[in-house]
Amino acid sequence: MNHYETVFILNPVLSDTQIAETVKKFEDFLIKNGAKMVAKENWGLKKLAYAIQHKKSGFYHLFEFTAPGEILTPYEQEFSRDERIMRFLTVKLDKHAVAWAEVRRTRLKTAKA
Repeated sequence: MNHYETVFILNPVLSDTQIAETVKKFEDFLIKNGAKMVAKENWGLKKLAYAIQHKKSGFYHLFEFTAPGEILTPYEQEFSRDERIMRFLTVKLDKHAVAWAEVRRTRLKTAKA
């Protein structure tokens, strides 16, 4: 099992319900195919550095998960097929990145408390 992180940007014209449905769709896809969710973050509406599909902002989401490598191709195909997704990026985390992600999550939890 490899450790991965996906950041994706949703179209800013979507309603809260549509955003929740889209996030749930991709989370369910991962779980159904044997992945284990480590963390899920909603970064909210952010201004883009450059326009994508004539939009200047988008809803950012982050998934951190462990999964076998063979599910990445169908997972990314689902992102490509969904018109609500403006951009996505999945990266494999090495041991240093996994440790850093855990420290970042711990900091976020203490900041909220």
